[in-house]
Amino acid sequence: MRCIPAVLVYGVRGDQVLVMHRHKEPNLGKWVAPGGKVEHGESPHDTARREMFEETGLKADDLILRGLCTQVFPSPEPQWFQFIFVAPRCSGELRPDLREGELAWVSQERYLRELPIPPADEVFGPRVLAMEQGCFQAKFIHSADLKLVEWVEY
Repeated sequence: MRCIPAVLVYGVRGDQVLVMHRHKEPNLGKWVAPGGKVEHGESPHDTARREMFEETGLKADDLILRGLCTQVFPSPEPQWFQFIFVAPRCSGELRPDLREGELAWVSQERYLRELPIPPADEVFGPRVLAMEQGCFQAKFIHSADLKLVEWVEY
């Protein structure tokens, strides 16, 4: 089975979080944190900085690793290993990459309770954004129709 390392980066400003309304798959029509695949020669930290800048125009001045999640799908789908970061300080001007999606600063409560987000994000989102807790670790298991069927927190 193929494993793809990837990152998500939640920009945080007070009680607001920077999220993207996806214009394409995966997660078409859902609200997610900016992110993407780790490229050859990059660390997850390098990828988080690069993806944040490419997708938002913002420079992540600080990055805090808040989650490690494995997304398991039935074969032949790849397995994803996600490094989830929070960026409590960002600089620059917001310039969305509209090919990826539309960006918005929204309250954390609105993001987690009102906006359509992927099921796994419903589980890890509150935990990674709660800065007083330790690093969240979990495995998410998906069915053949790509629905979340089980998750295990470590």
